[in-house]
Amino acid sequence: MRLLVLGNSGSGKSTWSRAAAARHGLTHLDLDTLVWEPGSVAVPREPAAVRADLERFLGAHERWVIEGCYAELLRLAAPRCTRLVFLNPGVQACLANNRRRPWEPHKYASPAEQDAMLEALQAWVAAYHARDDEWSYAAHRRLFDAHAGEKVEWTGAAGEP
Repeated sequence: MRLLVLGNSGSGKSTWSRAAAARHGLTHLDLDTLVWEPGSVAVPREPAAVRADLERFLGAHERWVIEGCYAELLRLAAPRCTRLVFLNPGVQACLANNRRRPWEPHKYASPAEQDAMLEALQAWVAAYHARDDEWSYAAHRRLFDAHAGEKVEWTGAAGEP
């Protein structure tokens, strides 16, 4: 089993992916851990290094769940996934989930640092349908619609992993 999970920030990707990993014995990769410099907030790594790390992960693991909002990276893994999962509960649900999100120590040095970034994150999430970058609804929709393999889109509460 190789699951690829995409969606807006706050859509439930991490929660769903961790549950899928535990239930099915899959190695879990949060693409945030590849994209951003460790110990820094919103400092991107070199794209070539990120792609190389993703390729290494794909080569090293037979059974996995990969989750993220980065369509350019998701496209690299999509031909190898056995199921593409689009978590699309709507912007309002994502905004509410972000407000309830516990501290993410792999992204932020402290809860206060995470809280300081919340309003910028919320503005970015709210613009999901207006943006046309690689992290937007438009990019996610193109990736999902073009995928010829097994796929599911959850527009409400996500189903069983």
